Amino acid sequence: MNSRALAAEAFGTFMLVASVLGAAFYSFGAPAGAAGILGVALSIGCTVMVMAYAVGQISGAHFNPAVTLAFTLRREMSWPLAAAYVSVQVVAAVVGVWLAHAMFGEAIWQVSTKLRDGVGQGIAEFVATFGLVGAILGSLKFRPEATPWIVGLYITAAYWFTASTSFANPAVTLARMLSNTFAGIAPACAPQFIAAQLLGAVASTLAFGWLLTERAPTAQGRS
Repeated sequence: MNSRALAAEAFGTFMLVASVLGAAFYSFGAPAGAAGILGVALSIGCTVMVMAYAVGQISGAHFNPAVTLAFTLRREMSWPLAAAYVSVQVVAAVVGVWLAHAMFGEAIWQVSTKLRDGVGQGIAEFVATFGLVGAILGSLKFRPEATPWIVGLYITAAYWFTASTSFANPAVTLARMLSNTFAGIAPACAPQFIAAQLLGAVASTLAFGWLLTERAPTAQGRS
């Protein structure tokens, strides 16, 4: 087991979740509305991009169990390593929430009561995660050097265009159950989010596995 890769995953996930909560506290502590939403979206997208450049060569910069699932289904990592990745992602996400609470003077231990229910929320999480995995796989295929930018920009955009504000990450969802703020999610709502995220990751892996497969030219094509 590569301890450096696990540490990189923990660091990146920790910073991602701290940026989500920290930006939310800061942005919505000021006059809210579009400016507040933009502030959170930019914080998340920029953090993902920077962390991908900082530690991507060490761990692959998943920071997300749904992404880890996608690469495992593609047989690019083993199931035992994937389980280790998911474990450190979840733990680091929870620590990120607690750090954000500490920075902004909130109680460290909280349980969210914020409801995010309804079919539309589940659809939004499916769409957000499908697009995220697709952006990663497509950029790695055609523009690998630009993947951090592409993923960061996608996450920024998805925060705006999805009804759920694009959690798109089971570790983030679990961690945000522990924040009773506008950034949180009630435990009763989390299973729908996580199920939609995992389904989106699987569907995107299959769809882009087909879409990105290079076919040998036919005899007619070679003539």
